[in-house]
Amino acid sequence: MRLAETDTGMSQGTEYLFPLSIQEAIQILERYAGKARIIAGGTDVLPEIHKGRLQGSARPHCLVDITRIPGLDQIRITPVLVEVGAAVTFANIRDSAFLNQQVHALADAARCVGAEAIQNAATWVGNLMQAMPAADGAIIALALDTEARIVDGKKAAWRPVGSLFHGPGLSGVDPTRQFVTHVRFPRASGMWGTAWGRIGRRPSLVLPVLNCAVKLCLDSEGEQIRTARIALGPVAPCPHRARRAEAYLEGRPPVKSSFVQAARLVQQEANPRDSITRASRAYRLDVIRPMIETALETAAQRALGGTPDHGQQTLR
Repeated sequence: MRLAETDTGMSQGTEYLFPLSIQEAIQILERYAGKARIIAGGTDVLPEIHKGRLQGSARPHCLVDITRIPGLDQIRITPVLVEVGAAVTFANIRDSAFLNQQVHALADAARCVGAEAIQNAATWVGNLMQAMPAADGAIIALALDTEARIVDGKKAAWRPVGSLFHGPGLSGVDPTRQFVTHVRFPRASGMWGTAWGRIGRRPSLVLPVLNCAVKLCLDSEGEQIRTARIALGPVAPCPHRARRAEAYLEGRPPVKSSFVQAARLVQQEANPRDSITRASRAYRLDVIRPMIETALETAAQRALGGTPDHGQQTLR
């Protein structure tokens, strides 16, 4: 373990440690008994500390930087799953040849996370732990049936990512006592495709008005939808799965009429709020349907071997 130089302007005595193993990171958390915090990119936590927004018991006495733990910066691809380490950045995902060819929506979502400098530092796992209802990383994770490996003391368990979202900014993982080491999602077999949609005043650098991710798996003939996943935000307190629309699509043909009705069901499920800085509730409800229709059509074309345009949209 290496102790970094203390930055009094940033931390006012906060220690900054680099464990060299997962076990060492857990030992530090145990030693500080709730006063240490796991970080990787630090793109959310460090600005909060710099600005003095973390005070009293909320201010960590020690930051535990896991970026030097071997293996956590890797994307592991097997015949049945893709596993992403906690130190893998959005830039790593954005630039992955495999993900750009096989899991388009994940690579496209990574391109939307802030500026390039943020993508170079911010991690997918860290974005998930923020538990924000429109977090790009959380929306795509739901659509991919992602699980998180959580280490708590000497125990480790995989949990569905959706179970970790307890409300806006409320995560089921305590970064002062627990450590998410990896996330993983299954590789679908046969004919399948994904798509990403994001409506905003810019493709990135601003919070989305709406965002969505979909995954469609077709039968061997490409004539029926076997499974469907539709995730979107911010239309609920947590990143949202449109389960009624998913159930409607399964067993139906991957054609426009199916997607139009599914988009109606998504709209009926959604409960967005008014936002002075982003968009009104009425506007969001109006644009949900075309956003979802476009994403479903894109995913279906990809499943059938086509190369459609991205589902990205910009406000006019």
